Amino acid sequence: MLSKKSKDIPPFIVMEILEKAQKMEQEGINIIHLEIGEPDFETPECIKDTACQAIKEGKTQYTHSLGLIELREVISNHYDKKYNVAVDPGQIIITSGTSPAMFLIFGALLDPKDEVILSNPSYACYPNIIKFADGVPVYVNVYEEDGFQYRPEKIKEKLSKKTKALFINSPSNPTGNLLEENIMKEIAQNNCFIISDEIYHGLVYEGKEHSILEYTDKAFVLNGFSKLYAMTGWRLGYVIAPKEFIRPMQKIQQNFFISANNFVQRGGIAALTKAEPDIKKMIATYNERRKFIIPRLKELGFGITVEPTGAFYVLVNAKHFSSNSYKFAIELLEKAKVAVTPGIDFGQNAEGYIRFSYANSLENIKEGCNRLEEYLKYSTFNL
Repeated sequence: MLSKKSKDIPPFIVMEILEKAQKMEQEGINIIHLEIGEPDFETPECIKDTACQAIKEGKTQYTHSLGLIELREVISNHYDKKYNVAVDPGQIIITSGTSPAMFLIFGALLDPKDEVILSNPSYACYPNIIKFADGVPVYVNVYEEDGFQYRPEKIKEKLSKKTKALFINSPSNPTGNLLEENIMKEIAQNNCFIISDEIYHGLVYEGKEHSILEYTDKAFVLNGFSKLYAMTGWRLGYVIAPKEFIRPMQKIQQNFFISANNFVQRGGIAALTKAEPDIKKMIATYNERRKFIIPRLKELGFGITVEPTGAFYVLVNAKHFSSNSYKFAIELLEKAKVAVTPGIDFGQNAEGYIRFSYANSLENIKEGCNRLEEYLKYSTFNL
């Protein structure tokens, strides 16, 4: 008989949309992908060359369960240089992506029924991982007129004796917005651990991103190489944690994951030390796409109250088209041949919204918008 956990976990809707789009493509239908949050760039050559050389040199064994000390030292230097915060390499655990890093955090932090505060909307997998660790997600609604940022007074209303942590993500998936520094400072004053997902750091086009470690050491930082360095398939991430949590998290890592791949970690070292010229080109290209897609989506009738300045997402208000974002997304895929992500994937407070990803070529983005314009012009929605 199936376990209750396996039966209760919901699907990741964006992946369902992607897989449906891929099936259509197998049938010969051309689809424009504006749904998936995956860089369309090749991994920089310097990273690939380093990893290939490591394989040739036989760097294919297990590493220390915390990860290569050389990579942890480079990450420590990165946080010192970029954020002016001192991070002991011994407080860093290298993981096979940030999802396993969350597994380590919640495995070490949560007892059954402990609560973690999340914004609504937020990344779709956060609550599912929390629940899988027997925790309880507690939601704080955030709104488009605030750029989907927390209102600190609303957080305080949700704090309880069972609150173990508060989750933040800036730049954000699904909104692309940055958390303002004054709000982050106020959040850091709450009497609970802060878990900061910083995976989209570096992908910022206006303003400046801040690490939670600038304001408190009672925090866990999630970061990795998938987004900024176009390394999604490499599965390389890391977590920075308070010292007292490192040994418990290390034991979980040893039992469930052993270590991240040796040669992949060496690619991570190259990413942080050699890839800056490639990254600057990627960021400039993303920004060009952002500057195109935001006004174009407005022309199509989608609502954008606060323009996003980070990541590669735009969460738009589509309520005047449909109150059912899932049905609307399927309609756009089947009829306009454009794949987008329904807001409901990110929480009930994002129902009626649609997330567009501009991690695709400008040519494809233009074509996708033209298809949407043509379809929306002659369609009546009763979804």
